[in-house]
Amino acid sequence: MKRIKIVREKCIGCLTCVSACIVSHKDEPRNRVVTDSSMKFSPIFCRNCDLPECVYTCMSGAMTKNLDTGTVDYDEVKCASCYMCIMSCPYGVLKPDSRTKKRILKCDSCEHIEGGPQCVARCPMAAITFEEVK
Repeated sequence: MKRIKIVREKCIGCLTCVSACIVSHKDEPRNRVVTDSSMKFSPIFCRNCDLPECVYTCMSGAMTKNLDTGTVDYDEVKCASCYMCIMSCPYGVLKPDSRTKKRILKCDSCEHIEGGPQCVARCPMAAITFEEVK
């Protein structure tokens, strides 16, 4: 399975990854860049956890762990908009769509684009990679 990986030391906080996400989804970003107490930048993405709290707390079955790909998948049709997944995410990655408040925005590794994650393709510092993980 492939996952987005971050090399924090390379990130300069330019927000190109966030812009690429906005453009690729024609919508709000599914990622963000934060700074820690020492002012180091860190891009934040869905980590597709091995034991995802968002899946375990989802009452409607909209969040599921895909055992073949290792990703956490989201089914908008099943979503009850209860936000339990948002509240349970230890990384604060998930968020509601600010326009509709009826769906969750979550990184999908740009599965709708042939080139893969656009944050990876556009990062000028190569701080974000899409790598095979065992």
